[in-house]
Amino acid sequence: MIEANEIATNYIATWNTTEAAERAKLFARHWVEEASYIDPLMAASNAAELSGMIGAVQERFPGFRFSLKGKPDGHNDWVRFSWGLGPEGAEPIIEGSDVIHHDNGRMTKVIGFLDKVPAAA
Repeated sequence: MIEANEIATNYIATWNTTEAAERAKLFARHWVEEASYIDPLMAASNAAELSGMIGAVQERFPGFRFSLKGKPDGHNDWVRFSWGLGPEGAEPIIEGSDVIHHDNGRMTKVIGFLDKVPAAA
């Protein structure tokens, strides 16, 4: 059985991978091709769009890293967790919570919520 922490860790690793080719490998391993993503600012309807979106976030916030906040939990095919985004080793500037649907550990759908966003972000 896939653990909630494993899903969340794979998700964070995907967001922290700056090389597009390496990110493509993570998508192939941990996501379905038609994975969808939506949050208040962005949406993607497949892995290629999502990878491009991740690249754009990394360009906007160079040197920032995603980190897990607290312990992920889940039930059935759903996982929820909170995350932070900020300079490595510093308090996160942006925080959010995501809910992920998965099929045997491969992410199929992400619904994201922004919990803390500074006015200038």
